[in-house]
Amino acid sequence: MCAHIDERGRPVHWLTEHIFKPYPELLVFITTALGFLFGKVRWKAIALGSVTGCLIAGLLLGWATGVSVDNTVKAVFFDLFLFALGYKVGPQFFRGLKKDGLPQVAVTLVVCFTGLGVCWGFNEMLGYGPGLGAGLLGGALTQSAVIGVAQDAIGGLSLSHSQIAAEQNYVPIGYAVTYPLGTILCAILLANIAPRMLRKDLRAESAELGKELDVPAADPDLGQGYYETVLRAYRAVSDAITGLTIDAFERQQKELGRRVYITQVRRDGAILDHNQQTVVRADDTLAVSALRADLVDLDPEQAIGPETDDMGLLGYRTEHLHVVASDRQVLGRSIAELRGEPYMVGVYIEELWRSGTQVPFRLSTTIDRGDTLVLSGPRRLVEPAAKEIGVPVPTRFATDMVWVGLGVFLGGCIGIPALHVGGVPISLSTSGGALIMGLVFGWIKGRYPTFGNVPPGAQWFMDTLGLCLFVVVVGINAGPSFSSGLAKAGWGLLLWGAVATVVPLLVGLVLGHFVMRIRTPILMGVLAGAQTTTAAIGAITEAADSEVPTLGYTVPYAVGNVLLTIWGAVIVALLA
Repeated sequence: MCAHIDERGRPVHWLTEHIFKPYPELLVFITTALGFLFGKVRWKAIALGSVTGCLIAGLLLGWATGVSVDNTVKAVFFDLFLFALGYKVGPQFFRGLKKDGLPQVAVTLVVCFTGLGVCWGFNEMLGYGPGLGAGLLGGALTQSAVIGVAQDAIGGLSLSHSQIAAEQNYVPIGYAVTYPLGTILCAILLANIAPRMLRKDLRAESAELGKELDVPAADPDLGQGYYETVLRAYRAVSDAITGLTIDAFERQQKELGRRVYITQVRRDGAILDHNQQTVVRADDTLAVSALRADLVDLDPEQAIGPETDDMGLLGYRTEHLHVVASDRQVLGRSIAELRGEPYMVGVYIEELWRSGTQVPFRLSTTIDRGDTLVLSGPRRLVEPAAKEIGVPVPTRFATDMVWVGLGVFLGGCIGIPALHVGGVPISLSTSGGALIMGLVFGWIKGRYPTFGNVPPGAQWFMDTLGLCLFVVVVGINAGPSFSSGLAKAGWGLLLWGAVATVVPLLVGLVLGHFVMRIRTPILMGVLAGAQTTTAAIGAITEAADSEVPTLGYTVPYAVGNVLLTIWGAVIVALLA
């Protein structure tokens, strides 16, 4: 496998001439593999990330081979990515417009608009064109989607074909220079420097806030798992329980601070249908579910009767069911209120997911439309409880491609029309339209979760892999002009990108702390979400030794993703 240098200074290999040029799709796959490998480079809680790794790999292999890939390929993957992004954050985006989310949304808006203003000012001062300007914005504000939206917007400018191609290639170059440092600065600032500027101990503040929201450590609502519960069978002989209804016994135990439930009753050899008004009779065999400590405190041998082994009562099938909250009787209520419902007897809440992110929850946590609760317990109890809360997430792995295809198509159609401002066409573009329609379809799915199934694996493919394959193609096509583009931009771009990362965060910090009075751990999560920096929220939770900061992350992340993506087209219009 010999190599020589072509007239442009690029190394040309046998692979390039005989494999990559005639079969560019193979170049895409090897670049993707290398990109994901590069993305595993990590320092503490901060990783380079698969998207940046794929872009760097694409730029390097594109420069080395000089091969180009059809732009239709990148357009398909980018539209899928933006639809999946909108679909994932849709419920939280619209939730943020409600009263309880407004302080977090206000900080997010200030961070996003400040970032746009700072980047536009620097670009005007330095004389960058729309390509480098958009790359600076995308990298400094750590929003990868800016690359595709900005390139689409540049394609609509009144420039020659060669000028459009050059400006489009500058976008990933500016992004590649500014993104890594932008991610690192955001993570370090929010996890370490900002709390000290406020004279706050992030770890201590998180622990204090956790205690305010907390419940006793033995409560399974803390997500300790179903293994802390036990199921035992007892023969009812004690006068303390015979003659009581199941409901009366359980309320009696609740008043004593115990969570003890009768889940099944065997009478005269037959298992009765579960009914809270069933009266316990002498010699009934009771299946009792409880926390281990509560059962010990109860002393069931005295309170109920001798323990017995009953395979029919104890050998039930355990269910772990994901349920999307959608019933109006549940929305806005706390976990504590939900736990008190009769249908939750013997059913435990293990996890709470919001906008694709697992969030810590306490008994005081309120349930929002689109939240996913993971319920566990006997199958016969879990399934009825799930129907009261909302709709169980389908366990099938098939994606409703009618829903996905229709969403991307409709989004693309609404993104095509353009307004002209100062002779510059401004439109959502097909990709921006896919994002908006993803938000709408995600919101509809949150309200009516009986159709439009897009399982987690499919969401990952469209979201993560879709974006990575898009930037791989972008990098390959921009690779041949990487060195000349970097020379034009200059390493000063790195400095200005760093400033553009830090300034919006500091402005948001001042607003959130001194005006909105948002607690420090939550505020750090809000700022990480506003700048859509996943690495930052990881660094914050590591520094806090707590998941409490993620409570401020989800709504700003949803709003920030939408605004910063749209900024890709706005910055092009401002600099055109």
